[in-house]
Amino acid sequence: MQDKVIDQYERDGYALVQDVLDADLIMEASAHVDWLLARNPQLRPEQLGHFLMTHDAFWVRLISDDRLLDIAEKFIGPNIALFASHYISKPPYDGQAVLWHQDGSYWPLEPMDVVTLWLAVDDSLPENGCMRVIPGTQNTNLQEMKRNTATPNVLNSGIETSFVDESSAVDLVLKKGGVSVHHPNIIHGSNANHSPLRRCGLTIRYIPTSTRILMEDNQRTSENRWPSAFLLRGEAVPGINEYNQIPRYTPENSMPFRGCENWK
Repeated sequence: MQDKVIDQYERDGYALVQDVLDADLIMEASAHVDWLLARNPQLRPEQLGHFLMTHDAFWVRLISDDRLLDIAEKFIGPNIALFASHYISKPPYDGQAVLWHQDGSYWPLEPMDVVTLWLAVDDSLPENGCMRVIPGTQNTNLQEMKRNTATPNVLNSGIETSFVDESSAVDLVLKKGGVSVHHPNIIHGSNANHSPLRRCGLTIRYIPTSTRILMEDNQRTSENRWPSAFLLRGEAVPGINEYNQIPRYTPENSMPFRGCENWK
C-alpha cells in the first residue's frame, strides 16, 4: 500500500484502496449474503450484523484474509483483533439510507482505537447509495447520535444536522473487491438505493489487542464473550479481551467455500 493512502487517511479521515480482493472471493461473499438472508428471513438485508458470525467459518475466513489484515496493520499495528463486522446490503429500489453519523458514538470501546475497512461486495456508486463522507471531520469530537425514524434508515439515528456541511460531502466510489478505510470520528452516511442495482458492502472493524470491548450482560455469548471478538493476527494483551475460538467449517453454521475442508 502506498504512503499516499496513509497520508490521505491522516488528512481527510478516509482513504480508498481499489482491487484488494479477487473476484472469486467477492463472488463467495455475495453468495454469503444470500445464504444469510435465507437463514434469517426476519432480517432486512441491511441488518446482517456481528451477532450472526460467532460460528460462521466463511465470515471469519473473509475478514481474516491477509490482504485485509495487511491494510489494517498499517493503521493499528501488528496485534489485530476483530470488534465487529456487518453486511449492509441495500436491495434494488428499496435499499435504506444510512443517516449522517459517527461510528465511534455507537461503540463500547476503550480507548477508541479502531479502524474500519468497508469492503465493496458490489460496485458502490452514487446511483445505488455509495458511502459519502465529510472530509476532515475525523477531528470532530464524538457526538451523541439522536434517534431519527422520520424516514426508514439503517441505524434509526444520526447526528444533528448542525454538525454536517453536506456541500463538502464526497462520494466514495468503489469497484467490487475494493476497500475504503475510515476513522471512527469521521461523519459519513449514504443515500437510499432507488436504482435497479444492489449495493452491498461489508463493514469490518479492526482493533489493536490493547483496545478493550466493554459489554453489557445482554451482549455476551453463552461463553461470556463478545459475539465477534476474534484474535486475527499477533498476540493478545492479557486481561483485556476474551476471544472466541476461530470456528471450524460445519455445514450447519457456514456455507461451503473454497478450502473449507482445510479451514483451521
